[in-house]
Amino acid sequence: MSADPAAPLRVLPGLIDLTDTNTLGLPQLTSAETITIFAPGEQDLMFNHGVVLMPFQGRLHAQWQSSERDEDAPGTVVVHAVSEDGRSWSRPEPLTQPQEDGYVSSGGWWTDGQTLVAYLNVWPQDLDPEGGYTGYITSTDGVTWSEPGPVTGADGRPVAGIIEQDTRALPSGRLLTAFHRQPGLFATPYVTDDPLGITGWTAGELDNEPNERGTQSRELEPSWYVRPDGTIVMVFRDQAGESMVKLASVSTDQGQTWTAPVGTNVPDARTKQSAGNLPDGTAYLVGHPTGRRARYPLSILLSADGETFDRGFTLRSTDMLQARRHTGVHKGAGYSYAKSVLAGDWLYISYGTNKEDAELTRVPVADLV
Repeated sequence: MSADPAAPLRVLPGLIDLTDTNTLGLPQLTSAETITIFAPGEQDLMFNHGVVLMPFQGRLHAQWQSSERDEDAPGTVVVHAVSEDGRSWSRPEPLTQPQEDGYVSSGGWWTDGQTLVAYLNVWPQDLDPEGGYTGYITSTDGVTWSEPGPVTGADGRPVAGIIEQDTRALPSGRLLTAFHRQPGLFATPYVTDDPLGITGWTAGELDNEPNERGTQSRELEPSWYVRPDGTIVMVFRDQAGESMVKLASVSTDQGQTWTAPVGTNVPDARTKQSAGNLPDGTAYLVGHPTGRRARYPLSILLSADGETFDRGFTLRSTDMLQARRHTGVHKGAGYSYAKSVLAGDWLYISYGTNKEDAELTRVPVADLV
């Protein structure tokens, strides 16, 4: 899929230098601070991935999936760590237990300010084609958790899909994310007006393009931001072909209907997306605009109008990448599956380095605007 000239977003030609594998030609943001949330010791679970952060009641909470050695292996659990200041972190504690008939992975967070919701993606072993559904647990103190329940749609039935780790509120207060719907994994925007984000989810209208296997959509693992005029731009991973660019779709009716996703000229590494808005409205894209399957360096691209991304910085260069200490299935090198959240005066970006160390990089918002 080549770039559509009318694509909803673009990067300024010449901003990114794909021949520079260390920084992509983007200046290093010297105020970016990298912190290790958890680095496994010899007796710990060695696979750690899907790190997502959420501020709640003055503390920062992290969740991720963890397993002995391999990605999505039997025995995978979701774990939780807490920090008072974003720098010093508690040891992770399990939010789930190993499953006998599948596994559970990180589904991200939401909070209405009073209750913290941890989403849990449940992958039954015998489901064919591969897919799953979304559960949740809640806490009013970030310590004691409820029993799990199913995330439900407007019809009151469990949503038959895997939630993306990107539940956030639109300016109107409506919540928006995506679920990867059964059968298989077909990425679909969903909205709800439930402030807690556990009921009332409704699918938006979006025409998926199947990939070559036909068991999942070409567009996967999206994130989103809002333009100054209120248009929502959803950015997707392209799972098919060899385009290695981001796909994008827009909605002008609060997430009810969406344009067909099209290719952009923004390079990608075929990975989970992270996008959003800074407090002044500036749109950002965090990730790896490498144009190849390399999840390094870690970069941020910025746009005042949400259409042309004309500024960017390196957050962690390729040279900053530590060595992987343990092998495992699908345990590739890089700053993998970045997700982002605003907390205080910082933009926090969390990820699994080499799918081994749970880490974050935080940047003063003032240095991005």
